[in-house]
Amino acid sequence: MAVILDGKKLRDKIFANLKAKTDSMPVKPTLAVILAGDNPSSIIYVNNKKKCAEKLGINSTVITYSSDVKESELLNKVNELNNNKNVTAILVQLPLPEHINQFNIIDAIAPEKDVDGLTTYNSGKLFSGEKPFVYPCTPKGIMLLLDEYGIEIEGKHAVVIGRSNLVGKPVAQMLLNRNATVTMCHSKTKNLSDITKTADILISAVGKKIIGENMLKNNCVVIDVGIFRDDRGKISGDVDFEAASKIASYITPVPGGVGPMTIASLMLNTVELAANS
Repeated sequence: MAVILDGKKLRDKIFANLKAKTDSMPVKPTLAVILAGDNPSSIIYVNNKKKCAEKLGINSTVITYSSDVKESELLNKVNELNNNKNVTAILVQLPLPEHINQFNIIDAIAPEKDVDGLTTYNSGKLFSGEKPFVYPCTPKGIMLLLDEYGIEIEGKHAVVIGRSNLVGKPVAQMLLNRNATVTMCHSKTKNLSDITKTADILISAVGKKIIGENMLKNNCVVIDVGIFRDDRGKISGDVDFEAASKIASYITPVPGGVGPMTIASLMLNTVELAANS
């Protein structure tokens, strides 16, 4: 049976270290979150982030807007936060309302306050092989989890399913920067199972059940980023966990694997930006 990559356990370890660090900081980090619209999931995520930050000694403020907010208004607020010396990290909760160009809003964030690591500047640093101010949260969490369990990356074949700017593209680049050989797959990839069966490390970030036992190499490492509710209302991931656990050497559960590491990475990034400001 595969070893469980326990994101909750590592999150708690990171949180303990962060709390000790913020307790010793003369000026506490301040995370400003912009929430536009009434997406129920976004509201829950933002509230959870705020509660988590405050438990760790991080100041947190949430700025809310209705779903009909103008793009210019959001840009003005981002600019205001950029110029506010008391704000050390800025997060724009995605998705934004459809009439807003999210790339314009994200790119308006000062790179040194870009806690999600999504601005063109920070993305460019990552893809050029240089160190950005911070790395995107979910990919960072994945790499921390691999390192915590001593999983070798250099020289391994990593297959990433999903090409989003939030997960797929940055985690592929981070693996490449660590000398893995990386194959990226997506909705147009043909013969997907032929590729996944060659993966030493498989990372799936799709949001639907696509990975069964016949798609895995013996003793591979499986990182399941997908999370959704199945037809029975049960929280599930991209991977058939029970079947994959009998084949893989390491595997993340859903929930309890990558999810806790994403919030841990967000808090890590917030403290790192404050320490370097």
